Amino acid sequence: MNLRSSWVAETGQTREDTRLTQTGVTTLTNPVQVRSGVLPGSYDGLYRLSGFWTFGSAAMTATVSEGRAVIQGEISQGVYPVTLPTSEAVTFAPGDALYGRIDLLVVKIYDNLYDSSNRNEAKIEIIQGVPGQTPQAPAVPPRSLPLYEVTVPAGASAGNGGIPWASSLKDLRTPVVALGGILPVEGPVLPGAYPGQYQDSGGALQRWDGGAWVSYPSALGGIIPNSASTTPASYTGQYRDTVGGQLQRWNGTAWVPVVTGPYYADNTDYGDTTSTTYTPTLAARATNPIALTFVAPPSKSVLVTFGARMKSANTHYGFMALKLTQGATVVNDLNDEYAAIVASDTTVSVSAMRRLSGLTAGQSYTFTAYFKIAPNTTSIKAGFDNTFIRVDPQF
Repeated sequence: MNLRSSWVAETGQTREDTRLTQTGVTTLTNPVQVRSGVLPGSYDGLYRLSGFWTFGSAAMTATVSEGRAVIQGEISQGVYPVTLPTSEAVTFAPGDALYGRIDLLVVKIYDNLYDSSNRNEAKIEIIQGVPGQTPQAPAVPPRSLPLYEVTVPAGASAGNGGIPWASSLKDLRTPVVALGGILPVEGPVLPGAYPGQYQDSGGALQRWDGGAWVSYPSALGGIIPNSASTTPASYTGQYRDTVGGQLQRWNGTAWVPVVTGPYYADNTDYGDTTSTTYTPTLAARATNPIALTFVAPPSKSVLVTFGARMKSANTHYGFMALKLTQGATVVNDLNDEYAAIVASDTTVSVSAMRRLSGLTAGQSYTFTAYFKIAPNTTSIKAGFDNTFIRVDPQF
């Protein structure tokens, strides 16, 4: 019979029965098996994963700190819980004379029922790699939990400085937690086992939705707070609050401001013209022309306001108008009907406003200011000061 039980039969309960029916299961990978890994925690609560932490304690010797772990065997073998109650020292073999090698530090289960080793015990062991110009770590043996890769340089020995521990240890430990617990992610990010499982990625709480880990704010449909503004987006239309206080939306490829603009350009220099046709250049002004580039919003509409302090003559009209272009293409040409106009020999503040629609969302456009005076038979000048252009996207 395939169904296993614990503490039911009066006799005959096997070690395999006990392992297969443990109810204190850890992080699942499927309905029967769990993930091999180390239980998290530290003495002072400062670190996510302290169990089996390893450090160099002598030239060729490392010390493995105390910890608890589980090691999953094949599906019919169950899971092996292990505990190292006190730290343990392990010594590495001297390096090859010519080439470096990579050794593997593991917790290994010996079970005579499956490996014919005549041993039934758990051991911390070093699986020695093969020296080479580009050495590779050895394969992980069955029923083993990899802890660290250790690079052993060519010629390393106790007599010549040994292993440079600061650069030779590669941490392979991954955490596991009890069923339903929130997993602190260390090392590779593995798929979830069931929708509704949670993990802490270090920057955000995430939920497994059946196909991907979804950051907690998006699972709620809420706005990612600025404290987690580096969290990757999960879907188009997600919002986040940046550290600078700007609300942004994920458009599928990038975070973009939810509210763009307003866009503004001005020139406080006085300038004038005697031209009877529109010109972007004013005499006596250091900088010409005055122009403003903006990005069309999703509504494809903007409100543009422009104006200046203007003067001409009581019988002559000064005009300020805008031309809208997209690159070299004129989208909306100059038109007296939409110009700001004055006929006065004293300075008057004048502005105009209009709405433009039908733009292409996401494309850049440019407004450029043009000026003229009409009619002009006596070389009267139209003067312009404090000219400005403002564009407000419409939503």
